[in-house]
Amino acid sequence: MLLGTVLVLLLLGGGPASAHAALRGADPADGSVVKTAPDAITLTFTESVGLLDDSFRVFDPDNRRVDTGEAGHADGRADTARIKLPAKLGTGTFTVAWRVVSADSHPIAGAFTFSVGTPSAIPPALPGTSVENPATGGLFNIGRYLAYLAAALLVGTAAFIAVCRPPDARPLRRLLLAGWWALAGSTVFLLLLRGPYETGTGPAQALDPSGLSRTLATRPGLALVARLALLAAAAALLLWQRKALGEGRRPSRAALLTGATLATGLALTWAGAEHASAGIQVPVAMTSTVLHLLAMAVWLGGLASLLTLFYRASVPSRVVGRFSQLAGLSVTVLVVTGVYQSWRGLGSVSALTDTTYGRVLLAKLVAVTLLLLAGARSRQTVTRERTARNVTVEAAEVREARVPEPVGGRAEGAADGLAEGRVDGTTDAPVDGPSLPEKHRPPAGAALTPAEDAQRRALRRSVLAEVVVSVVVLVFTTVLTGTLPGRAAAEAATAEQSAGLPVASVTNIPFTIGSDSPGVRGVSGKVQVTLDPGRVGDNGLQAVVYGPDGGFVSIPELRVSFSLPDQDIGPLDAKVTDRGGYWAADTVNLPLPGTWEMKVTVRVSETDQVSESKPVEIVR
Repeated sequence: MLLGTVLVLLLLGGGPASAHAALRGADPADGSVVKTAPDAITLTFTESVGLLDDSFRVFDPDNRRVDTGEAGHADGRADTARIKLPAKLGTGTFTVAWRVVSADSHPIAGAFTFSVGTPSAIPPALPGTSVENPATGGLFNIGRYLAYLAAALLVGTAAFIAVCRPPDARPLRRLLLAGWWALAGSTVFLLLLRGPYETGTGPAQALDPSGLSRTLATRPGLALVARLALLAAAAALLLWQRKALGEGRRPSRAALLTGATLATGLALTWAGAEHASAGIQVPVAMTSTVLHLLAMAVWLGGLASLLTLFYRASVPSRVVGRFSQLAGLSVTVLVVTGVYQSWRGLGSVSALTDTTYGRVLLAKLVAVTLLLLAGARSRQTVTRERTARNVTVEAAEVREARVPEPVGGRAEGAADGLAEGRVDGTTDAPVDGPSLPEKHRPPAGAALTPAEDAQRRALRRSVLAEVVVSVVVLVFTTVLTGTLPGRAAAEAATAEQSAGLPVASVTNIPFTIGSDSPGVRGVSGKVQVTLDPGRVGDNGLQAVVYGPDGGFVSIPELRVSFSLPDQDIGPLDAKVTDRGGYWAADTVNLPLPGTWEMKVTVRVSETDQVSESKPVEIVR
């Protein structure tokens, strides 16, 4: 019932979307000039977005805030945001600052301008559009790191106890309690900080009741509340199994099933509120994320458990062998789900090096490779220990066959420490290797041989190295959950182009020159002019001349100028220079938005040249 509730809370409304929303279009459009004042501003995004109390801020030409209505979705569409404007808006250039929350829980923000009637003589400065407050963002990320680490401790330690069945699990109770308290505390911390994180305000707003109530109505807020409910159930389960844990008994089948259900529910609270809940193949992505998180927790939490036992209690070789098998299964699940999630997040091979998400993913892959190497070293150590133990067992059996057993003699248990496979020489019969009869077992506390002691120290060092590297892997995992995926970055760039946002302006101007000079042939082709970013202010310009076959053409002179007929500005000479195969100007200042006329003059000889013009839209 509890897991079903979590699924309902997290999966409702999870339609197809692109992780991290991007602005697809605005009405009025950015930099546009409209004749009459609009009655509303509508933004369209690439995915569904959540609205805040202050999602829109509109400023008039004098930089005073305009009284607007309450933000809402246009026509009930979750991928839109709309706000009503007053009837008498006035004329001039207006500024709009907006802020919404993507379906994958990350806030996004931006700003643009539009003009009513005539643009203002002095364009207003765009307000700051910082996505997050640095202090709030830093604290929120710390909370997320701690939550991942705590989940690994809680789930991984519980899985280690249930599957590996150490004879004395009492030293692991502290790990279980530490994981539970750390996860509960970090969840409450994130729940309080969620409001200021979304609104971009300082940490002091964490205790604002209105912000908390709004958070509780959002999907990320519901996921955090569901996590707290699952932790309460986990606390009840730990209390129920407290006696069995202290006595070293295996948990009951009902306890194992309940624990597995709670662990799956906890993983869903991450999958249902982050990247997996938005994008392509949402059901498959959420399943993959849950398996990935559980495998990570079982592996990393199991390493911490094993290391704790090495320092706090005896470790029979059968426990190490069972964990080795469990870790191998976890690695297989991590590889399969990791490959799928990498493909889903990147979208292309080039995104692996061209995007922040791809570079962080590469760093994580390096850390995982180091973790696998450390795990392989641990496995080799365990294998050598088993081989040595088997040889000792065979030798003891030979002695038993050839030498009569003295009553109460020293042969009793002479090889028990090795037969037991315990790294501290105590007596607990292993399950994963041959053992000797009781009469061959040495007294409890028998000293380790130098070879056994060396193997124990080697295994302890390799497991410690695994734990250290696993913390690094957790850090990279947390960073990835807050980074714009490569596939979404490509979709955002496409959306920005269609929305008229800051992208380079590319204009192709065809030309034809018919020469009357003897020995000089006519020339035709096109000039491709790129303005970057194609907005008001300084722009970089590059121009390439192509022939009719699409190849580069070398010409003696190229001139580019700009005019704004509506404002009687220009022509402004771009002063392009030959850069060896292309023409360029580092700075072309276009002071006002509007439709500029770009004039290109191509000269192919002393007397033959042609001038062509094309309009270029310059936005604010």
